[in-house]
Amino acid sequence: MALPEHIAIIMDGNGRWAQRRGLPRIAGHQQGVSTVRSVVEECSTLGIRYLTLYAFSSENWSRPDDEVQSLMALLGQYLSSELPLLLKHCIRFRVIGDLSRLPQEIRASLEQTINETSDNPGLTLTLALSYGSRDEVLRAVRHLASDVKNGNLSEDDISEEVFSGYLDTQGIPDPDLLIRTSGEMRISNFLLWQLAYTELYFCSCLWPDFTVVELKEALADFESRIRRFGAVDPN
Repeated sequence: MALPEHIAIIMDGNGRWAQRRGLPRIAGHQQGVSTVRSVVEECSTLGIRYLTLYAFSSENWSRPDDEVQSLMALLGQYLSSELPLLLKHCIRFRVIGDLSRLPQEIRASLEQTINETSDNPGLTLTLALSYGSRDEVLRAVRHLASDVKNGNLSEDDISEEVFSGYLDTQGIPDPDLLIRTSGEMRISNFLLWQLAYTELYFCSCLWPDFTVVELKEALADFESRIRRFGAVDPN
């Protein structure tokens, strides 16, 4: 099977999964963490090099305070409980997004996990937290404009490659495959620059129900695609 080097996933449907079962929304997020674990392990086993998960968007801050607090607590639990798994599978952990909005204790846990896994040679797992792609692009533009103003960069030197180096995903190749669960067919302000030539795959199952079987179906669909990148099919 021709595997993608980089998979990005919009993990959608946790709240609906819980509501359909008469459970509080946080129960769906808790179940979603189990799905994250199985998907991360499977991607590591398959030899996928990069996996980026849309965990908490910049727009998610507008959710009710109690849900946001519960999500932050769940994130803290995930970081402490999953570190042994990351180390066992030699997984490198990264984060993208505006981390300044996260609670201090969460930022400290993130930094610890990043540091303890920084030398791992396996799968690079990236969580998008407090992340919005438009915000990311604006931050990159401000940084780039400042460098031009200060004489650190010439306008003539600005290229796609140079601009990509100012994004949160600097050093990570663009996704080959984007998966979105729950039946929604939009990318919701996620990796707008990076998804320019990404294959998109939408499935109807809610994230807590997304199993290794669904992952392999997405990979089989990816294998069937002909990726032209704007050129003519050589065959």
